[in-house]
Amino acid sequence: MVRQIAPKTQLRLIKSNVNQGGETIAPEIVYPESDGKPMADNTKQFTWIVKIKENLEVLFKSNPDVFVAGDLFWYPVKGSNRIKLAPDTMVVFGRPKGQRGSYRQWEEDNIPPQVVFEILSPSNSKDEMTRKKLFYLKYGVEEYYVYDPDGMSLEVSIRENNSFKEIKNFATWTSPRLNIRFDMTGDELVIYYPDGSRFLSPVELSNYAEQERFLKEQERLLKEQANQRAEQERLLKEQERFLKEQANQRAEQERFLKEQANQRAEQERFLKEQAHQRAEQERFLKEQEQLKYQTLLSQLKAKGIDITTLE
Repeated sequence: MVRQIAPKTQLRLIKSNVNQGGETIAPEIVYPESDGKPMADNTKQFTWIVKIKENLEVLFKSNPDVFVAGDLFWYPVKGSNRIKLAPDTMVVFGRPKGQRGSYRQWEEDNIPPQVVFEILSPSNSKDEMTRKKLFYLKYGVEEYYVYDPDGMSLEVSIRENNSFKEIKNFATWTSPRLNIRFDMTGDELVIYYPDGSRFLSPVELSNYAEQERFLKEQERLLKEQANQRAEQERLLKEQERFLKEQANQRAEQERFLKEQANQRAEQERFLKEQAHQRAEQERFLKEQEQLKYQTLLSQLKAKGIDITTLE
């Protein structure tokens, strides 16, 4: 959709600057960021613009050096605010993401958008689209796509040297730059990501994001449950180890007590044996004393001495 500025507005785009001495200095050129016109003429065109732009944002979300914009004025020439267009969607490789009021090419390392999309609406004339195509060719676009949702047609133009080569008679086409596939075999254009999943509408993207959020939440809960189970298993193992240690300690205590009992029994047996030996010694000593006494009596009797009469 072409963005043009009304003649009266154009007159105000160059501000004359006068210094304090009354001398006129170089004028400041203003590059408008809007012309006050709607982005789309109807809901179908708007849906396709948003669908392509938002899915391309998703496609390159992990690449910080790919800038995607929709309905943004592109000024290719410094010093001229009349040379401009606002592509329905444009993709610039080699430029960082970020907010811009317009795309001023001289402030962007002089890198032009490499890929441009236009969605036709009933108000777009053939002459207007021809002028746009020549503009994009002149200022460096490499891939140019024009989709007509009402007529179900897709025009694909690829730069070859200093001209656009139009791709004809195709059912599917894969963008060299974007690596996305356009499928025209059905009732409307279907665009596929490099991984084979299709471009989604804003509502589908929202549902998909909600589903992704739900799945992530489920994944988080499952991970949390797994962590809890692992913690429970760790605690059970710790408990088992503790109980086993206790059982080992009890067994060690019982072995020690048994050893002590055996030692006491051995001591008692030894003391009993000692007492028996002492008693045996005492009996033997008594027997010897008695034997000595009897021997002495016998000797005395033999000498005629009977000590029994002395008692």
